[in-house]
Amino acid sequence: MTKTPINKGLTLNLNCKYLLSFVLLSLFFLSTPSIRANSEPAHHEKFAPGKMIMGHVKDAYDWHIMDINGTPVSIPLPIIVYHPEKGFDFFLSSKFHHGHEPYHGYKLAYKDEQYRYVLETEDGSSFYNFSLTKNNTSLIIVSIVILLVFLSVAKAYKKREGMAPKGFQSLIEPIILFVRDEIAKPSVGKHYERFLPFLLTVFFFIWINNLFGIIPFFPGGANVTGNISITLVLAAFTLVITIFSGNKFYWKHILLPDVPVWMYPILIPIEIMGIFLKPFVLMLRLFANILAEHIIALGFFSLIFIFGETSQAIGMSVGVFSVLFTIFMGLLSILVTFIQAYVFTLLSALYFGMATEEHH
Repeated sequence: MTKTPINKGLTLNLNCKYLLSFVLLSLFFLSTPSIRANSEPAHHEKFAPGKMIMGHVKDAYDWHIMDINGTPVSIPLPIIVYHPEKGFDFFLSSKFHHGHEPYHGYKLAYKDEQYRYVLETEDGSSFYNFSLTKNNTSLIIVSIVILLVFLSVAKAYKKREGMAPKGFQSLIEPIILFVRDEIAKPSVGKHYERFLPFLLTVFFFIWINNLFGIIPFFPGGANVTGNISITLVLAAFTLVITIFSGNKFYWKHILLPDVPVWMYPILIPIEIMGIFLKPFVLMLRLFANILAEHIIALGFFSLIFIFGETSQAIGMSVGVFSVLFTIFMGLLSILVTFIQAYVFTLLSALYFGMATEEHH
């Protein structure tokens, strides 16, 4: 059975549009503040599951690998700060020694009630923080991976124009055609090609970030799409595109609906609120689902240590159950990563379709 080669329009999407979209996304995320977090300093104290779980799902100034005899082993990340009086300062987060020591007038202050580290100055003065965190770094890594993959696939299509795909093309093309034929076309309608670059970008961006998030070792493990600042920006893109793509029928339905005039004061505010509530819900559902997935898996894994402190025998017996369930959750997460990317892309496409739908 001969496979239908991808069309010329999709090749353009893979080449220029992906490059532009991911560069803008990376630059925007690097310039926005994120929730700062780190691992709690090693102390000989009772196991605290809340600190362990929140320390893994929140952002961090280093990439934690493991603990050896109570000593955390991590990959330090660059600290980039600007102080109005001192100017720019560049150094690695390892200079803080996991929050135990200040460096160049800066310190990592641990907030017990929030289970996170915050970068501060020793004298409490204000400064600008451009530091790379775990989520920022993971975002850059994933963006580079996506660019390398799709630019290489687009290049292969140019060389094999009109021929059936082979190799890695055979893996990527069905997914692209799925987004085009099962999401974009039925949800948007005849204007789907205008929105296909964004839909493809946001689908693969969410899906591959989700896949990297379930990898338990470097360069995986970052909770990128479980960070509300990331989902906020993705939902904001959907909102902006919807607003600027809306035709006269869309805005007439919102501002001058076909109802009695006396209902305008009630219906129009509801319709205007709906413009912003739709992407708001889009933001929350992706954030909450991915965050809950990480918390549930870590919660069951922490049962080993909770019962282990009571009795070694109970800890071992519970450990077998916890490990098996964690493995099951890991396998289930592979499916969830795709579903969450699909749902976000589908809802975005539906909003675009509503904005461009023509009056019949």
